[in-house]
Amino acid sequence: MKENQYPGRYMLQGLSFDLFSEDGFQALHQATMDVLENNGIMVTDKEAQEIFKKGGCHVDVKTNMVRIPEKIVKKALSTVPSKFYLYGRDGKAIAMECGGKVHYTCFGTGIQMCNYLGNGKFETMDSTKNDLINCGKIVDWAENMDFFSLPVSARDVAGKGMVDVHEMFISIRSTSKHFHHVDPVGIHVDYYWELVKAFYGGDEQMAFDMPLCSLLICPTSPLGLCDNACQVIIKGARFGMPVNVLSMAMSGGTSPVFIAGTLVTHNAEILSGIVLSQLTVPGAKNWCGSSTTCFDLLHGTAPVGAPELALISSSVAKLGQRYGLPTFVAGI
Repeated sequence: MKENQYPGRYMLQGLSFDLFSEDGFQALHQATMDVLENNGIMVTDKEAQEIFKKGGCHVDVKTNMVRIPEKIVKKALSTVPSKFYLYGRDGKAIAMECGGKVHYTCFGTGIQMCNYLGNGKFETMDSTKNDLINCGKIVDWAENMDFFSLPVSARDVAGKGMVDVHEMFISIRSTSKHFHHVDPVGIHVDYYWELVKAFYGGDEQMAFDMPLCSLLICPTSPLGLCDNACQVIIKGARFGMPVNVLSMAMSGGTSPVFIAGTLVTHNAEILSGIVLSQLTVPGAKNWCGSSTTCFDLLHGTAPVGAPELALISSSVAKLGQRYGLPTFVAGI
């Protein structure tokens, strides 16, 4: 039986795991504001640069650095909704809200599947569109999964062009639940929009108000928003598609080795993406996302199962609650 959990509530009312005090939050916030206003974020997309400039930010076109004043950040946080809804083909809506229910989704995006042969033997192979279809059916059946995040890539379509569009089409056909595209391509978001509109019989208002698809983008750590990320943020805002701005910084690799420093880098990346979204369309739907973990200096990997990931994810959830943002964090 599915049970609802609520983060950050008092004992006997839900789950709570506080890693820093109010003073700690203020220190992290002020350090983040210092980074955004004095160092800035590298933004390579020219349209995004223009949006930042019109919004009151300082843009250096020679270095592509965008410095964001604290007042612009605060204005963005005042317009981003603390609650929005995701819709599936079945018409059901689930609420993404600050301090609301904990929702669960699958993790992605993998590029291989494991075929178990028995007797402890197995073989791996590139994932295909048929694997994606089967994953969609499983998530559609699993009542503990609230929406469908792209779990594997359709590698048999790769190289034929617009694989991300094929993956979206395959996914929304395979599950009645909301589709969260974790590998969107900025220049193709227009096609996602056409697919969503087609489902609603061409009704643009319904497609905007009842998003069938949401998008995930990752800043380029440390402190960068590439062309693709910017275009996904901008077009997602214009088409009413919720955008999950999710950092994948690596403590000791692309961010400071100390967790506090990593949280500052992470926070600056997320807030810069949210500012761009809100400057594009005030009230656009955004998550504060994290798959940030530590960097394994011995093996040169990003261990998603490391205890540091749990600490960082819990901290980001707390930051999101403090800012009034719905949060999306990796689990272990």
